[in-house]
Amino acid sequence: MILDHEGEAAGFRAEVRAWLEANLPADWPRDGSPQASEDREKFRQEWNEKLHAAGWICASWPAEYGGRGLSPLESLVLTEEFARARAPLRADWFGDTLVGPTILRWGTDEQKREFIPRILRGQITWCQGFSEPEAGSDLASLRTSATLEETDGTAQWVINGQKTWTTRADEADYIFLLARTEPDEPRHRGLSYLLVPMRQPGVEVRPIEQLDGAADFSEVFFTDARAPAGAVVGGRGNGWTVAMTTLGFERGVSSSMSHQRFEKELDGIMELARERGASQDPLIRDRLVQQWIKVQLIKLGNERLLFDAINGTHQADALRATTKLWWSHTHQDTLDLAMDLLGPDGQVLTGDPAEDARWIPGVGLRRGRADYPASALQRAFLFSRSDTIGGGTSQIQLGIIAERVLGLPRGR
Repeated sequence: MILDHEGEAAGFRAEVRAWLEANLPADWPRDGSPQASEDREKFRQEWNEKLHAAGWICASWPAEYGGRGLSPLESLVLTEEFARARAPLRADWFGDTLVGPTILRWGTDEQKREFIPRILRGQITWCQGFSEPEAGSDLASLRTSATLEETDGTAQWVINGQKTWTTRADEADYIFLLARTEPDEPRHRGLSYLLVPMRQPGVEVRPIEQLDGAADFSEVFFTDARAPAGAVVGGRGNGWTVAMTTLGFERGVSSSMSHQRFEKELDGIMELARERGASQDPLIRDRLVQQWIKVQLIKLGNERLLFDAINGTHQADALRATTKLWWSHTHQDTLDLAMDLLGPDGQVLTGDPAEDARWIPGVGLRRGRADYPASALQRAFLFSRSDTIGGGTSQIQLGIIAERVLGLPRGR
């Protein structure tokens, strides 16, 4: 497996780099420092328009749907250059990475016309409604229902039930969810994948406050909420297959550049070890080296995914399952090491986002309670506990690897 990033895509890399230099504001905080809320909102609106005009949002999508039809290698180079400049590349992560590609794969022409342009322009935000209080790992047991009813000559889906651990539900315009539409069919066959407006009567969002006071997740309750008859993606009763497509994007594509974030994070932790004199301890040095090796293995795993896409070797499903399992545990191990470096100081809340958001810019901007001033590194450590749950728990990933990769008999 040889990927010549510089040789094969050198011209495209130069194009992206030149565009960033010409369009990224001179005062953009390349060190990851946070911006004031009013500055962030102004930048977000202007930046989304620039990204859309240049065709960088969802640039791998076909040109007829507003993308640039980039090859997998060009897509990698694009992501690398935006990461190098610490510049945002997506208008809405759930739209760009999960539901947008799913609509392109399974949606009707009408659904594509309605949603794809708004996703590309960053004019619509999404959240994902799969997990339920008693249907997390066993997703097929979900109980949220959708019934097609006709009122005044117009057919609509009427949705009742509950979703939980729904990221960004408090700000989303739409939710893509699984609901039981065929109650007489077996579990997996009775589900449908629907696009449901969030801003309507019958939808209640209750944020779930975490230890540091942030509330990234929510419970969502549906009481006779409505969606158009044409809201089903991929056909009635085919929701399980459509949802597995979405989860494939989440487990694979969404983590395909995770090594860059982890490399930057590990660089900061190594600097912390030097600052505290711990880098001279042979045991600490060994742990740092082991984590560096693990991050490089994440990078190699992601390049194997790219190689598979370029050469059509059809190993992506196996690779995605193993990659997600590996990076989630590696990330937790890295932050365990960071907290060990801090020692007792790690138990003292010393948060100052303006000073230490360099650890992980995205996590460093999480807002918690004023009386729980965790540092960005402490917040990253706390949030990393969810790595082995989101996108499929480690136990589920091990089952997928056992059955679909190794061909072992299905457990009872």
